Amino acid sequence: MIKHISTGDGSSSLFVEELNETYHSIHGAIQESEHVFLKEGLDQLESDSISVLEVGMGTGLNVLLSCKYALQRKKTINFTTLEPFPIPEGLIPEINFPELMDDSSARTWFNQIHASQEESLTRINDYFSLNKVLKKAEEFQSEQKFDIIFYDAFGPHAQPELWEASVFKHLSKFMNLGGILVTYCAQGQFKRNLREAGFEVTRLPGPPGKREMTRAYFKGA
Repeated sequence: MIKHISTGDGSSSLFVEELNETYHSIHGAIQESEHVFLKEGLDQLESDSISVLEVGMGTGLNVLLSCKYALQRKKTINFTTLEPFPIPEGLIPEINFPELMDDSSARTWFNQIHASQEESLTRINDYFSLNKVLKKAEEFQSEQKFDIIFYDAFGPHAQPELWEASVFKHLSKFMNLGGILVTYCAQGQFKRNLREAGFEVTRLPGPPGKREMTRAYFKGA
């Protein structure tokens, strides 16, 4: 069962009873995503055209924040997100991310994000396009190369198979050299798996409530 909860900054998250896992930090969903995926992710890229691959669309928070970021910074973002298990449609209206953003278009964007067709490029605003793929990371295939991976799967304790070296070796085939991977996770074995897959790993301060996070640069297999 999945149920709606509120986090420390007033923004929504979801709790999965079977996994005993939340989709976001209980200390604050929006502040976590802004810190991990915008500040330590998108802000590290100088190009005005960015290709993003996300593992774990979940609530769609990272997609929505990136959509707003693209418009504010006037950077073209082509965003591919992987989610084999979309959240129930009935929960979408309960999620309050759009109402906490200073943009009157945010709810429209959010609804478009969740309603977009699988593997069909959907233009959300003048700078942001979304390709939603209902596949697992290890099943994903693409001719496109990506500048950055948002790795936002459930944690290693909940779904350890998503954090194995083989997954990162597979995803690295779709990365530009020098591209980056960012995630909230800082587990030791995970970082060793990244190095095995050809990444140079950097430890960074985490968002509120978490000591560390990880940013890694793809140096080649």
